[in-house]
Amino acid sequence: MKKHFFAFSLIACAVGVMMPTQAFAVKLYGAGSLRDSLTEVAESFKEKYEIPVETRFGPSGLTREFIEQEFSETGKSADVFASADIENPQRLFQEGLSEPVVNFASNRMTAVVRSGLGITSDNLLDFLLKPEIKLGTSTPVADPSGNYAWQIFDKADQVTPGSSQILKDKALQLVGGNPNAPIVPNGKNNLVYFLEETKQADIFLAYYTSGKTAQTTEGGENLQIVELPNYLATKANYGLATLKNADPDGEKLAEYILSQKGQEILAKYGFTPPSTSIPEHQGAGGIFLAVGVALILKKKQAFVSS
Repeated sequence: MKKHFFAFSLIACAVGVMMPTQAFAVKLYGAGSLRDSLTEVAESFKEKYEIPVETRFGPSGLTREFIEQEFSETGKSADVFASADIENPQRLFQEGLSEPVVNFASNRMTAVVRSGLGITSDNLLDFLLKPEIKLGTSTPVADPSGNYAWQIFDKADQVTPGSSQILKDKALQLVGGNPNAPIVPNGKNNLVYFLEETKQADIFLAYYTSGKTAQTTEGGENLQIVELPNYLATKANYGLATLKNADPDGEKLAEYILSQKGQEILAKYGFTPPSTSIPEHQGAGGIFLAVGVALILKKKQAFVSS
């Protein structure tokens, strides 16, 4: 009996040695505008470290609420949150649900215009205010892109008094969590669908990266990206946070997003290097980390460009 038990133990040990340890997936929640870029970053991360990444993308405001709900119900959520703004992850930090927030990338708002309208930066506001022009936006509060669009409207009011309310009233909140928005068929690009296929919008206020992706999508070749004039220009700073009770591999993923390789992938999709403007009230540690990362990345970018 003892011989049989000893033999079984040896077999069990051998099997334990031969069977590789399976890495648990790191959970990454990200803004919808990061779907393509961070999916590639996740694939690159898995290739380098053999650690799989489970992703979930959607409007940052709604994602933040989902994270809060998960913590409330289970005490755990994703490992990393990549938001299209600083405010949503900053709120999680203030609630004690994340580490300090780092600005890991920047974007900008543009006007994505359907073909044939002849819109330029100089006449953009005039076109936006025309009653017959259909204006598409994302959904404020639920999605930072909607908040940025509302900021643009308020800036317009400084040039043409009364225009802010006109634009807010006419804005069609076609994406970003609006429960009453039209359903976009699976596999369709939102901007191509609304601007070219259904023509539910003539102009869509959207991120530069989103417009760039739309132009490379079938049916979006003729879409025009119009830069906002200086008086309407609106930048989008993206915030990254490792969440409370995150797996150590989650911290590794966050570092990889901030690494030269991660930043190169983001740049390929049209994102620009992070800013150093992090809210001071998040604490000195977060500020120094963000500033340090930004300076390192800018030095690396300068080295690569030279």
